[in-house]
Amino acid sequence: MSDLNTQRTYALVGHGGSGKTSVAEMLLYTAGVVNRLGKVEEGSTVLDFEPEEIKRRGSVQPGLASYQWNKNQHYLIDTPGDSNFSGDLSYMLTAADGVVFVIDAVDGVKPLTRKVWAEVHKAGRPSLIVINKMDRDRAEFDPAFESISEALGARPALLYYPIGSKENFKGVVDMLSGKALMFGEDGGVTEADIPADLADIVEPMREAMVENVAESDEELMEKYFEDGELSSEDIIKGLKAGVLSGELVPVVVAAALNNMGGSLILDAVQDLLPSPLDHAVWEGEEGERASSPDAPLAAFVFKTMADSFAGQLTVVRVLSGELSPDSVVLNATKEEKERIGQLLLMQGKEQGTAKEPVGPGAIVTLAKLKNTSTGDTLCAEKNEFKLRKPELAPQLITYALAPAEKGEEDKVYSAVAKLLDEDITLNLSRDEESADILLSGMGQNHIEISVEKAKRRYKVDILLKTPKVPYRETFKTGATEIQGRHKKQSGGRGQFGDCWIHVAPQPHGAGYEFEDKIVGGSIPRQFIPAVDKGVQETARRGVLAGFQVIDFKVTLYDGSFHTVDSSEMAFKVAGSLAFKKAAEKAQMALLEPVMLVTVAVPDSFMGDVIGDLSSRRGKVLGSDSQAGVTEIKAHVPMAEMLKYAPDLNSMTAGQGTFFMEFAQYEECPPQETEKIVAAYKASQEDG
Repeated sequence: MSDLNTQRTYALVGHGGSGKTSVAEMLLYTAGVVNRLGKVEEGSTVLDFEPEEIKRRGSVQPGLASYQWNKNQHYLIDTPGDSNFSGDLSYMLTAADGVVFVIDAVDGVKPLTRKVWAEVHKAGRPSLIVINKMDRDRAEFDPAFESISEALGARPALLYYPIGSKENFKGVVDMLSGKALMFGEDGGVTEADIPADLADIVEPMREAMVENVAESDEELMEKYFEDGELSSEDIIKGLKAGVLSGELVPVVVAAALNNMGGSLILDAVQDLLPSPLDHAVWEGEEGERASSPDAPLAAFVFKTMADSFAGQLTVVRVLSGELSPDSVVLNATKEEKERIGQLLLMQGKEQGTAKEPVGPGAIVTLAKLKNTSTGDTLCAEKNEFKLRKPELAPQLITYALAPAEKGEEDKVYSAVAKLLDEDITLNLSRDEESADILLSGMGQNHIEISVEKAKRRYKVDILLKTPKVPYRETFKTGATEIQGRHKKQSGGRGQFGDCWIHVAPQPHGAGYEFEDKIVGGSIPRQFIPAVDKGVQETARRGVLAGFQVIDFKVTLYDGSFHTVDSSEMAFKVAGSLAFKKAAEKAQMALLEPVMLVTVAVPDSFMGDVIGDLSSRRGKVLGSDSQAGVTEIKAHVPMAEMLKYAPDLNSMTAGQGTFFMEFAQYEECPPQETEKIVAAYKASQEDG
């Protein structure tokens, strides 16, 4: 087992397009794991190997690697930056002790950057920031650096200041040593004197860095006030303490595609990010577990992957104790034993083997486990521990799936269901009313790529139907003294149920309420739940356009029964009939889901984007401009946002980004309601 004091386990995190996978490739190349620097654009990186990743030139699943740096063991998790594929980021952060957060020197902090940073902050993971792409056109260090404090609210401690930018980026000033480090062609660095034109710029920035370090520790603060300076040892000590407490975020600059800065990042990871022994106790559903090799074994399953040769691969982070090859463990979530075979160490799709037991912080992959899935905890048989699962982001969009050929619905369902083991941010269901197969995910790209994967792996042709917008129906006015009477006589025992109800609207979000006001036994007690059930089942199917009716109250106040012919079924039908009559008598409304949309675009596109959002029935809530980028917030109906991604791309020459989350339900405008109701009635007549 490696020395846990010097072991590092971290996640690479950042917004889509910031260059995380290129940074990972540079780190693996610098550490000697690969002998050639792969490129995302060429589909040749170690960590993006799925056909869908190569095709779209971006990560759709986490990439895993392990390596040694200066004889110290490191485990790396490269997380996807596209919000379509980062819904399980909380699971990746649970598996990491620290974070290397990548920001683009061209665009700085984007809206999605803030969202991802908020997740890192919520998880409490000590972080360092890499400002990447310093060699690109339009790269600007100052705005990108300032956005760390202004937009992320973090306290940065600058470790390296860039020498040159864009095509002239050629080195950095080491703020601790006061030396210039110039990059060579092989990624190596050579010491030099600081260029004269930078001396006046670097000195105040170094002072700001030392002040930030001093402010993170009372003892250092006193020393700084007394002496006016801190030694290099004091600065490093303060940096480590500040990073561990979350007070400080060290900042490194790099240009990953040209192999500039790999060793600087690796040194910062080694010197400043925490070891597994620094991790706080793990919170279980019952009790805690120390992050210690001396504690009983516990390991968290944070990812499941499919391999064409090995089948299902289960990726775990060891929380405590030791995990050994050829051992038996307990799946505490499923209460079943699992036999562990080899411990695999992943380098992208390549697999090595760990011969020795591994301890806290280790990321290893297990093959052919029978009953284990993502989110489960494996532990010692006699010392049960179940980690409290992290929260997942909610699905944002739903599509209906259909086979290209009729009669293959079950084949489609089965193929897509197999993806759910490896992607816990997907949800598969069937619509009870239409029998449609529904696939919910984090966005249009997420659904489309998941379907591509199912088609490729399981040889089934799947059609994507128009995204299903989850409209709802509700009562605008109530209806009183409504009778539901079901009487049927056809020889032998008949059916009889009779109920009287009032229906009233409830405030938004109050849900459904059923009140029993039967007195004197006009309906026997055993039949009253059947009336409730009849109402609820009919409400689920809707009355206007087939969507669930929400936020209403039903009061059952009278009825009658037959001693022989009354039954639960008869009163269930009576309840259903009463509800339908109430809906006909009352005024009904269609509700549509409204999303909180955040769009970030260069200032020059702001007018076009706001105009477009307004044309989508959007209500702009406000805008904020920083460093040439305007962030616009708006409430927009989900129905108008289903194909927004390609439209925004076209409108902003690929420079716009957005994300959205559910905000609330609002009443649909009359003209939209008419269209939806007409479409529903036409579909009922056709089918």
